[in-house]
Amino acid sequence: MSRFPYRQYQRHLMLAMTVYVGCMLLVWPMARTVDTLPLKLLLALAPVVPMLYVIGLMARRIRDSDELEQRTHLVALGVATVVVGALSLVGGFLASAQVVPLDGSILIWVFPLMMFCYGATRWWVARRYGATLSCNDESGVPTYLRFLLMAIVLAAIAVGCWRSLDDAGRGLLCGMSGGFAVLAMMLGISRRRARRQPAGEGQ
Repeated sequence: MSRFPYRQYQRHLMLAMTVYVGCMLLVWPMARTVDTLPLKLLLALAPVVPMLYVIGLMARRIRDSDELEQRTHLVALGVATVVVGALSLVGGFLASAQVVPLDGSILIWVFPLMMFCYGATRWWVARRYGATLSCNDESGVPTYLRFLLMAIVLAAIAVGCWRSLDDAGRGLLCGMSGGFAVLAMMLGISRRRARRQPAGEGQ
């Protein structure tokens, strides 16, 4: 079975996320202004297409990984599912009892929250197994720098389009930018510790 090259995976992932951000900023807001139901459905679901592609990329990456990497993916996915499921259950009961006012737009955050929990948990599990998530920098550019660049781009888009965006768009961009920044920081720390470890062992 041929492995899915990490460089190709990262390139496709960044492209899909760029398309997703473009759909959220340019296409999705138009769904509120049209009256035709088929066109409204098409515009409203446009951002889902690149995210389904991202899920397919992740599934292919996990399928072509070795057993240790598959184990870290499995544990991370399990923890992310439990966390998001528990938060959804709590939010559902609070909303049903009218303790907290929640509408359907909160569902947009389910998948990003699951991906954030998945990434953070996998980073922690990989550390416990002595692996590192930043060891696959086959393109010459460290992974944490790519995520940091993505965070900066999203933050710049949020600042540039602040007046033309609604609260949901602002929150989405700021949340994604913060998530990428936190992930870049964790990967950068992991990379620095991995580089210092051989020197410490030599002493």
